[in-house]
Order: sequence, then structure tokens, then C-alpha cells
Amino acid sequence: MHELLYNSPIGPLLITGSEAGIRSVRFHQGAAPDYPKGEAVYECIEEAVEQLTEYFCQLRHQFDLKMDLQGTTFQLSVWSMLQSIRWGQTLSYAQLADRIGATGAARAVGMANAQNPCLIILPCHRVIGSNGVLTGYSGGLLRKQWLLQHEQQVLQLNLFS
Repeated sequence: MHELLYNSPIGPLLITGSEAGIRSVRFHQGAAPDYPKGEAVYECIEEAVEQLTEYFCQLRHQFDLKMDLQGTTFQLSVWSMLQSIRWGQTLSYAQLADRIGATGAARAVGMANAQNPCLIILPCHRVIGSNGVLTGYSGGLLRKQWLLQHEQQVLQLNLFS
């Protein structure tokens, strides 16, 4: 396993990867991990840094990374479906449950989202309450709001182009 600390506009992200792909992208608090100088990181981590930079520069709307996710069958189905929520769109937890064929399992979808190991890349920030209210995000609601506004800015700029 390799790790790399990426400084994003909304705080440091710790990216973890294996030879098989990205394992996690999480907001990092505290001291930076101590890496031996000159240590190489897996190519998937370098690709994640490149794609995250493009995302924050509003040049990328969808991630295309090799993933190495660890979770239950249900969690993996929720995380996979997150990738189908397009840039600038939101879904409710109930709508996401319907999409994976688990009608009535909005709470279970919320729990799977809470365990999402790859924030931003698997865009759980695009899932909101049925009443349109922003709820739950392991990175904090201010970051969730920032990410949604970041995505809306591009939609507004491209409205008449």
C-alpha cells in the first residue's frame, strides 16, 4: 500500500492505493504522513492526483481510475451506482436505493455512503435528503456544499454555449 497527501482547495486528501488500484481518498487531519524521500508511488495514485487536479480546475466531470474497493456486496453496488450520478446532478438516498433495486432501503444507502472510501471520486456528495436538504458527509457539510456549488458553477457558465 502506498499513500500520498494531496492538497485540494477544500483541505488535504490522503490518497491510498495498491497495485490493483485506488483504495481510498479521504480528508486528512493532523500531521502529514512521513514518507521516505524519493519513494515511488503506484501509478494509480499519480493518475488520481492528475484527475483530482483536473476536477478542481473544472476540466474533469467524471473520474476514470482503476479502483481496489473493499466492502460488502451492498456497499459495492451503492458505490458503483454513485458513479452514474452526473456532474451537477443530485439524487436522494431513496432514489439511489431505487436505482440499485433496493426500494425502501434509503437508510442502508445512507450507511453505505457514510462508509464510502473514495470521497469525490465516488461522488456521494451528490446524494441529498428527499426534502432537498444537505445531510451527512464524512468530509463535513460545508465541503459537501462547496463541491455541489463547484459543480453548479460550470453548468451555469455553460448555459448558453
